[in-house]
Amino acid sequence: MRCPFCGHDDTQVKDSRPSEDNGAIRRRRFCPSCGSRFTTFERVSLRELTIVKKNGQRVPFDREKLTRSIQIATRKRPVDPDRIDRIVTSIQRRLESSGESEIASGTIGEMVMDALAGLDQVAYVRFASVYRNFREAKDFEDFVGRLGGGDGGNQS
Repeated sequence: MRCPFCGHDDTQVKDSRPSEDNGAIRRRRFCPSCGSRFTTFERVSLRELTIVKKNGQRVPFDREKLTRSIQIATRKRPVDPDRIDRIVTSIQRRLESSGESEIASGTIGEMVMDALAGLDQVAYVRFASVYRNFREAKDFEDFVGRLGGGDGGNQS
């Protein structure tokens, strides 16, 4: 593993242990060249996934990008970071076990929407506003109205 600080090619593993969800191995590493310490995570990858974006562009699946998008939606919300990691792990496992090597970006978006709907309604609406590309307040009103049972939140 290359040192992220000095670029030295040969770092040493000082400690390995399973992550909390047993979905990864956490390794503490040491660089003999600059003396820096850093942590890496090793995860099982069942297959290489390619994401097909709406414009047809194909990019490799990026677990960190998925994590960041969920973190943005849940920012300043009472959501445990471990829950986010479990959601990302669950989505990644479902994608890898789907049998497909190319996944439409919309499929991932819907999986995130489903997960956030059961986790935090505010995060769900935040994610939906970007994912569904809300352009004006009416878009929010219509979406939130459907959440509240279709009455737009009005009570008689």
